[in-house]
Amino acid sequence: MGMDKMIELGGTQTQAPAGDLIKDVTEENFMTDVVDASNEVPVIVDFWATWCGPCKTLGPMLEKAVIAAKGAVKMVKIDVDQNQRLTQALSQQGLPLQSIPTVVAFVQGRPIDMFQGAVPGSEIDAFIKRAIEAAGGDASGGLDDAVAAAEEMLEQGAAEDAAETFAAILQEDPNHAGAYGGLVRSYLALGQVDQAEAALNGAPAEISATPELEAAHAQIELAKQAANAGPVADLLAAVEAAPDDHQSRFDLAQALHASGDTQGAVDQLLDLFRRDREWNDGAAKAQLFTIFEALDAKDPIALNGRRKLSSMIFA
Repeated sequence: MGMDKMIELGGTQTQAPAGDLIKDVTEENFMTDVVDASNEVPVIVDFWATWCGPCKTLGPMLEKAVIAAKGAVKMVKIDVDQNQRLTQALSQQGLPLQSIPTVVAFVQGRPIDMFQGAVPGSEIDAFIKRAIEAAGGDASGGLDDAVAAAEEMLEQGAAEDAAETFAAILQEDPNHAGAYGGLVRSYLALGQVDQAEAALNGAPAEISATPELEAAHAQIELAKQAANAGPVADLLAAVEAAPDDHQSRFDLAQALHASGDTQGAVDQLLDLFRRDREWNDGAAKAQLFTIFEALDAKDPIALNGRRKLSSMIFA
């Protein structure tokens, strides 16, 4: 399927030419190209000067980030030496333009955010993202739409197409935690646990603690257990014959989860925790947390299960 299909699905805009996105602005067109234009789309204003060293590195980094946002934000550059009256007027209105570079985000006609000096690329990206979100836009350049489309494919059973789409999204944005989570779930749906694990291991360290990746980690753990799960009927009979056989109850919970009965698995583990919370180094509680992490945070099974577990812990 590849990226072309993904763009069609996700509605990712084609990259606008840099000329439309990045302009040099003077006092004459400041009102039109900054104040008025920011009612349509956020405008990032870079106040710079030819003699300013940090401006030479910051400018190109800003331009690259603005182009990557694919039209969700525009940028104007103002040479402070050529536009002294404008700079003074803006300073009088409270914008601190004494030191440059100064970068200001205009949304709906007014400045909403700013920074001064050269900053790392991650801060520039975060600054642009805040501006786009303040204007109610999609800061992902259409990628979030593509993720939603891939999630829909996965739900409808087209796991292979979903995996291709998630992989294509990650080529565009290697730090998209949602796309990583989706890729792992696609591989798990295809029964490819090793592939899922390899994908998760390839995720950048800076997103490893995101809820999406923690969920993916738990989902892989549960999929591995499912591969070794025993038959539900036999384990159910063993537990009914010996209600205090904790290992059988724990195995039953794994088998229930493997068969798709998440609620049943949670109920058995809560029962096991109630009978002996310390058994096997607190295995029941650890397994419950793995199940809860693998579910969406708003999933009623996770919400109710966490509540019941808490009431037992603090009872």
